[in-house]
Amino acid sequence: MQTSDQPFLHSTRSDLPLEIRVYVIQLLQQTLVATIDLRSQVKQAGWNVKGRECLQLHTLFGTLVTELDAYADLLAERIAVLGGLVQGTVRVAALQSPLLEYPGGLVAGDAHVRALAERVAPYATALRADITHAADVEDAVTTALYTDIAHRVEKRLWGLDAYLFC
Repeated sequence: MQTSDQPFLHSTRSDLPLEIRVYVIQLLQQTLVATIDLRSQVKQAGWNVKGRECLQLHTLFGTLVTELDAYADLLAERIAVLGGLVQGTVRVAALQSPLLEYPGGLVAGDAHVRALAERVAPYATALRADITHAADVEDAVTTALYTDIAHRVEKRLWGLDAYLFC
């Protein structure tokens, strides 16, 4: 079943009403593309960071990439469980991500941490809004997923801010 205003849906035994599944799949898809984009930006920072704390920041960025990979998998799995067709290519992410483009030419650790914090902050804000959206349609599983991811992302944002302000 596909119309011009709803995504392709696979058969599923989910008892969520069709309209809610379509809405939640679109919500999850938006988060997925932002997650893929953010992951690529963190990789960019890790590849290019220079300076005294290069190794420490490279390790931090690598950990963040691993976490974002896990979030992308969880989001994609939820889309699939709801019967959606996951759209997770880098091309789709580049076209649909709401995040700012990563600035070119950065090498200093502080500059990379600041640029990442400026991207993680709106990502965290969107996650909190998504918690509300999922709760509003009474999808407890998606609400819990967003809550878990938001908790972890906000902790990472706190760490980036702590680095900048210490």
